[in-house]
Amino acid sequence: MLFDSPVFFVFIAALYPLWRALPLRFGRWLILAGSLVFYGWWSLRFLGLLLATTTLDWALTRAMATVSEPRRRTLLIASIVSNLGVLATFKYYGFFGAQLNEALHAAGAGVAVPVFQLVLPIGISFYTFQAIGYAVDVYRRELPPVRNYFDFLLFITFFPHMVAGPIQRSALLLPQLNPMRRPTGEQLATAAWLLAWGYFKKEVVADNLIPVVSRGFDEASPGGFAVILAGYAFTWQIYCDFSGYSDIARGLGKLFGVELLENFQRPFFAQSPSELWRRWHVSLSQWLRDYLYIPLGGNRVRPNLNLMMTMVLGGLWHGANWTYLLWGAWHGAALVLGRLLPRPRFPGWILAIATFHVTMIGFVFFRAPSLSALGSLAANLAQGIQLQGSDRAHLSLFVALVSSVLLVELVQERKHDTFVTLRWPRPVQAALYGLLTLAIVALGATYATQFIYFQF
Repeated sequence: MLFDSPVFFVFIAALYPLWRALPLRFGRWLILAGSLVFYGWWSLRFLGLLLATTTLDWALTRAMATVSEPRRRTLLIASIVSNLGVLATFKYYGFFGAQLNEALHAAGAGVAVPVFQLVLPIGISFYTFQAIGYAVDVYRRELPPVRNYFDFLLFITFFPHMVAGPIQRSALLLPQLNPMRRPTGEQLATAAWLLAWGYFKKEVVADNLIPVVSRGFDEASPGGFAVILAGYAFTWQIYCDFSGYSDIARGLGKLFGVELLENFQRPFFAQSPSELWRRWHVSLSQWLRDYLYIPLGGNRVRPNLNLMMTMVLGGLWHGANWTYLLWGAWHGAALVLGRLLPRPRFPGWILAIATFHVTMIGFVFFRAPSLSALGSLAANLAQGIQLQGSDRAHLSLFVALVSSVLLVELVQERKHDTFVTLRWPRPVQAALYGLLTLAIVALGATYATQFIYFQF
């Protein structure tokens, strides 16, 4: 059930009024049931897997309250291993099994491991990391284990965030789900902006950039200019697609009185790689920092190696492909160089442009389907950067779409306020919402795809 699908609009149109009509003590059960329907819409098998892993996590963390310290550590390890074991089986077994067989064949071995490709359960990377974070928090005694199984199940499955995040911190989300609260007037106002702006970024900007991206990355001989433009276009496409999803998720959460983490904070205004990662996919960045980088030693022991390992593993989190590992290594190297080199004495806007281009090169690695495809992109660049075919039309489309986002975010950045539009006069707000709605209806791409991060 996609956020931009007709069935979802029917789902939310039925669920929300009923939730508002029910007493809160019953409404919580309605949200839980709705969340299970939302996820089970894709596959009842995946829903069964989700319930099995969630039940095991709840039982293991619940037991931590009653056992000695050595056994608590054993229970934590069991939770982490079970979660990562399921994730690795579905996400990495086929890839690494194939790599192992290639190595065995090259070595002349007459054996091979069986390789099979499994359908990846949607959202498994997100709810797995959320469950692991919760288990670690309980082990560290940062919060008590949840006693009620259904409270924990709602924490994992709350439908606005569970498929593609933001990855929620247990100490922030759990208290908001029991007891639930009615949304305030401010929450409803900010929800309206997040929903309108999120759908605009996804439907109008990200989806209409698809042909620009596909020409550079997927066609046989697109030419150098098309490749360069595709690099820029994909960087904005994935940003508007993922931040659009995150805005919609936050807006839906606010409708139910729940505050979800802000996942994107205008990252393309960042003036260094480290600042970029404080603004981009914030929930994953914080998760990697708190549950991987710091346990590895953080800034205390081998910080540069820890940074590189964290980013490479962050790349692997996205999927089993050498290009994701290369993307992680690229950003790891940028972060390490940022630590080792003095900050350049340039104006902030120049540093922001430089940081954007470092990010864009990384996304070229990210988008390429394979390492050999990267070689083909380099060969196309070598042909020169003359405009060909539809390049002029694609350039005009790119400029128009990106300018609309950049203009709004420039105002937000200057005011340091995501909701600056809510301070404008009511007639101006009404005109803005009208324009966004008209654009979504009239310009929303008819060839839209699911949100990019659903595949992770």
